[in-house]
Amino acid sequence: MQRAARKGGSQAVLAWLAVRSRADVLLASAAGAVLSTGQRRLEAVDSVVWDAVVHGLRELTQRRAGSMAIDSDGTTIFLYPLVPGEPSAPVLTAMTPHGADGLAHLLADAASTLSLCWKAEHAESLRSRLETAASRTREVVLHLLMNGHVPAAHQVAGALNSRLAASIQVGVVETAPARRSEVAAHLTSVAPDTWIVFCPVYDGHLIVLTPAAGYRDALASSFTECVAATLDACWVGMSDPVPLLDTATGYAQAFHALAAARHRTDRRATFASSPDLALAIGPDAYSWTEHFLAPLRRHSPRRSQDPGSAELLATASSWLSFSSKATNHLKIHRNTLSSRLKHIATQLGLDLGRLGDQSALALALRVLTSGNTTDTPPRPVAHKDSAVPDLDALLAQPAVTQWARIQFQPLATDSQQSELAKTLAAWLQHDADVEATAAGLSLSVTAVRKRLTRAEAVLQRSLLRPPSARHDLWLAQRALNLVDGGVEMIVGCRLSSGKCP
Repeated sequence: MQRAARKGGSQAVLAWLAVRSRADVLLASAAGAVLSTGQRRLEAVDSVVWDAVVHGLRELTQRRAGSMAIDSDGTTIFLYPLVPGEPSAPVLTAMTPHGADGLAHLLADAASTLSLCWKAEHAESLRSRLETAASRTREVVLHLLMNGHVPAAHQVAGALNSRLAASIQVGVVETAPARRSEVAAHLTSVAPDTWIVFCPVYDGHLIVLTPAAGYRDALASSFTECVAATLDACWVGMSDPVPLLDTATGYAQAFHALAAARHRTDRRATFASSPDLALAIGPDAYSWTEHFLAPLRRHSPRRSQDPGSAELLATASSWLSFSSKATNHLKIHRNTLSSRLKHIATQLGLDLGRLGDQSALALALRVLTSGNTTDTPPRPVAHKDSAVPDLDALLAQPAVTQWARIQFQPLATDSQQSELAKTLAAWLQHDADVEATAAGLSLSVTAVRKRLTRAEAVLQRSLLRPPSARHDLWLAQRALNLVDGGVEMIVGCRLSSGKCP
């Protein structure tokens, strides 16, 4: 019996007991529900006998007795509570139609062993549930931060007796899904103040939020150890230090760094710093954003079950970041996602199938989040639209032109990259559609994917897996095309046409 308990817990003890006693053995609740049995399939029990079992369980609980034996319709029923006096504890129940010589002593011994097994299994179940609850709460905090709701994130984090640093670094660790818990436990032991979240979108990803100062060296060492321990199954991307309000930007940076890490022998990379587009544009970005998003931010749902403005903004942000995987991120059905996107497109007058419209919306949402205006209503929009610059006016600024050149600089430094530049230009022209790009270049889909994968390594940006740099690259392309009527060239390629000499 003890050997069975060590190897298989309560279920193994019940199976051993059923064979040894030749009785129908099970664990039941005080209400008469069958919790587990010693047989693969419990033999049909006569209704009269089962009624006697249920009645006995009820009486055993009321009396707080240590055991009970009942004779009913030629069947002997034995009841042994695993924890006497505890109504929530299971009751060992045995039913035998034959002589029961010595069975009572065997069941009493088994009840003692099963009690220890049940307590251990119950404690493990509670621990697992608490761990799951804490993990989901951390995921909630991440969702709040990604959408710019910093005060709410602080409140939820406080419920876990944790605090969020004002400045953080975001890391994305890619490993085998089965090893996420192991890697997370290791990182937690090295840097206890880190926030580690199981990515709700990618099964093999861990998202790590760590204070920008104090743990950087420890985390770098820990990541190196994780990579060394898992050999071919761990890659790490780290962001620049960012304010807590810009967690979404930090995550995008870490994801792009992860794309670069996949092409490095040490499987680690830090985001290759570049100026932020919103900062390059300056104050005009905020007035343009308020004008651009005003219809959506003023939206009021017609019915109580319809999504409000905040939900639609969060949906748009998630979809732009994760594409169809936004259903996993938002925990909604794909039909719900499709319906919301149609509503967003109608409200803003956009065609979300076009990369240009997607990029404009992505820029507006980034400015909105960085401006800390997510929870505030939009200011009244001026009647004269001329007072608000359009997107082209923003992108034509010299600072933005310089930002755009930096985005493509890795391709411009080597004339041998013209093939990649041509493919990238065509990909952007065809709304980041690989199949349409392949048709336009008379290449196979596989060839286009391979070129874009090589471009990821050169640019150190994720292109094929969301969150992708396609929106930034489209805006950079547009900014360069506005220079001198579109004569700006990248490695001999005019990005507006995708043509190369």
